[in-house]
Amino acid sequence: MRNNDFPANLKTRFYFAYRLLIAIPVSLACGASVALFLALLDVVTSTRIDHPWLLYCLPFAGVFIWWMYSRLGKNAGAGNNLIIDEIHEPGGGVPLRMTPLVLITTLITHLFGGSAGREGTAVQMGGSLSQRIGRWMGLDEEDTRIILMMGIAGGFGAVFGTPIAGTVFALEVLAIGRMKDFNALIPCFLAAFLSDQVCLFFGIEHTQYRIVFTAAFNWLLLAQVLMAGAAFGLASRFFSYLIHQIKDTSGKLFSGAPWLVPFAGGCIVIVLTYVAGTRDYLGLGVYAAAPEGVSIVNAFTAGGADDFSWLWKIVFTAVTLGMGFKGGEVTPLFFIGATLGHTIAIYSGAPIDLMAGIGFIAVFAGATNTPIACTLMGVELFGAEHVVYFGAACLMAYFFSGHTGIYSAQRINIPKFGHSIKRSKK
Repeated sequence: MRNNDFPANLKTRFYFAYRLLIAIPVSLACGASVALFLALLDVVTSTRIDHPWLLYCLPFAGVFIWWMYSRLGKNAGAGNNLIIDEIHEPGGGVPLRMTPLVLITTLITHLFGGSAGREGTAVQMGGSLSQRIGRWMGLDEEDTRIILMMGIAGGFGAVFGTPIAGTVFALEVLAIGRMKDFNALIPCFLAAFLSDQVCLFFGIEHTQYRIVFTAAFNWLLLAQVLMAGAAFGLASRFFSYLIHQIKDTSGKLFSGAPWLVPFAGGCIVIVLTYVAGTRDYLGLGVYAAAPEGVSIVNAFTAGGADDFSWLWKIVFTAVTLGMGFKGGEVTPLFFIGATLGHTIAIYSGAPIDLMAGIGFIAVFAGATNTPIACTLMGVELFGAEHVVYFGAACLMAYFFSGHTGIYSAQRINIPKFGHSIKRSKK
């Protein structure tokens, strides 16, 4: 039955039940696909760590990824930007093939040592699956926009275990300066919460991060957080800029043979690994292969990161994603923020775990222009005790990141600096 066959007042009278009817299949699809993805990601990560020689196959893995998208991808190669574009201006839709393609190629990227995340994969799977569900249900254009936002919320909420942040992220990420789709708030919450519950039902355990610092509000510490927030924003700005520049430059250099882009990118990652003298910057970076290594978790304690660990991760990830490998940007952003926060704490005397946690969410806020969602993520991950510091850092990072971001399809609704600006799509 198509949506326009319903009585005109059905959605008004039974609004919650109607949205729940849509949210259930979306949540089952998102939660189950994310659970499968995270389980497989653990397997390929363990395999890579146990077999270091796999790194030397990364260039060839990149060529295979290019081949898959060139033969099968079509518009699916646009990734998250395609989903955002479809929400703004519905067109050809988000193809179902995006789900298996991004799932397989992200796993390949991680198996052979690319530096990438997982959020992009979860959101793309959520978007493509929800689009197909919307077609099966015969939804009209407005409800199709909402179900795509539900897919974003469900994928995000399930992959990180943060349904509240996932709800707000789906609304906030669409445009800089304004959240106008509040009619999607309840549907997105239903999708994010239920998707997370489905993921947990399959036995997926999310990483636990802890801030043990406890103290009353301190103005000096707030000042340190504000200055750190500016640094986090500049770091996210550099990250986004570098990815775009590497993508543009490599595309021009190898315009006659595009398969050489990921091949060269894989070779560069291998060289960077030897120059850095460690494999800590490969893969997700949530945990280090050795207890004393650099990782997101270790960054919350003294000695868990080096002074320039954040810069190394920026370079590794920008090369990986900018040169054709697949995966998300968010977990690397967590790594960059946590390790930069660690460094700032060492030299400023601020609490290391607090500053690492603040950097964790603030660099993400700057790169995605979603300070509200990231503040709420801080509350969900670390507790509400330091919410003032979370909000202050995320807002500063949002301001100092400028209009650069990892999602080129994101619209500029209200400019940050009070004047009109156009951002070209990369």
